[in-house]
Amino acid sequence: MIRNATDADWPAIWPFFHEIVTARETYAYDPDLTEEQARALWMSPSSATLSRTTVAVDADGTVLGSANMYPNRPGPGSHVASASFMVDAAARGKGVGRQLCEDMIDWAKREGFRAIQFNAVVETNSSAVHLWQELGFTIIGTVPEAFEHPLHGYVGLHVMHRPL
Repeated sequence: MIRNATDADWPAIWPFFHEIVTARETYAYDPDLTEEQARALWMSPSSATLSRTTVAVDADGTVLGSANMYPNRPGPGSHVASASFMVDAAARGKGVGRQLCEDMIDWAKREGFRAIQFNAVVETNSSAVHLWQELGFTIIGTVPEAFEHPLHGYVGLHVMHRPL
């Protein structure tokens, strides 16, 4: 089930957020973020009034993943949405990321966005790239060597787009 996140969800989100960010494989967030900084970044993804953080939970209420969504840019760019997704390692490969993204797409449509743009999808994150493509996103450009991966060295960041 996907639902809006509450402050009470943060203690369940923080461990996988921290693990994902410090792995330095899929997010360009500072791996030295404090828990307080991470919480402010994830739980309040935008200063815009139109933003949302969600969690995916199982039948027992265990948080399996989370997403945040917001206008990609302010003002004249605010008609394009963006989002970030994180799934706990124990829940990967079970459709959690797909459900989070499908929920985000539905939200963006309901809120009147014209498109969705992901600004920085690490090109070596093949499972995410494949999933986003299955959900209608296309790679509209790649910034070469924009991400320093711990195993692959400098790799590109895809900009991915989906019209609504």
